[in-house]
Amino acid sequence: MRLLRAFAAAALAVLALTGCSTATAQRAVPPLPRTERDRDDLIDAAQQVLVDRCLARQGLTLPSASAPQDHSAAAPQDRRLQGALFGRGHPELSVTLATGYTVTAHTDGCLAAAERDLYGDQRLWFRTRVVVNNLRAEAQQRMKRDPDYRAATARWTRCVTPAHGARPGRPDPAVSTRCARESGLTRLRARLEPALLARVRAERHGQLTTYRQLRTRALRRAADLYAERTVQVTLKKGSDSS
Repeated sequence: MRLLRAFAAAALAVLALTGCSTATAQRAVPPLPRTERDRDDLIDAAQQVLVDRCLARQGLTLPSASAPQDHSAAAPQDRRLQGALFGRGHPELSVTLATGYTVTAHTDGCLAAAERDLYGDQRLWFRTRVVVNNLRAEAQQRMKRDPDYRAATARWTRCVTPAHGARPGRPDPAVSTRCARESGLTRLRARLEPALLARVRAERHGQLTTYRQLRTRALRRAADLYAERTVQVTLKKGSDSS
């Protein structure tokens, strides 16, 4: 989950580059950014705005890198900020992946509130995002169980192991690359991984569809947030000049 404050100003300006006019104080939702990178940045920026608002209501702010640190008050303040940002107590959300790893999250805290605002259903977004973000890891887990892959891995292990001694924990990169090529591991991985990933994606079609739908909702909410901020700034400028 990315919360880079540097994205906020830049990404909220992305929509302005698409031709949205702010000459009047009338609210209009601008078109969505064209590239995936710009869309990611817009969602990140909108999330940052919502988090900042949530923290401000509690009298808190995220510290900037250049702000001086008061170490005498840092520990209590940090604990309060961490709790307000990420939530407190036992995580209410949990997903165990096909790889065996379990991912958890809270339903309280400003991050959770921002996700509810953007995606509409934080629980559904959490479950879907965790699964979709780990599709490649799931495909790689299946690949490791493939008999041909296991045989190639065994050949690679023999190749990188010195004639006298145990296999090094971290083989020399040049030796590892050569052995991966000679054992057939490189060629097998290039063939198996895309096929297994395609299979996993087909099996997770429903979750991928939900992921896209929720992300589209978040994009439109982020664009709407941009429009709201644009109107507020325009109105403020108008009142200042009177």
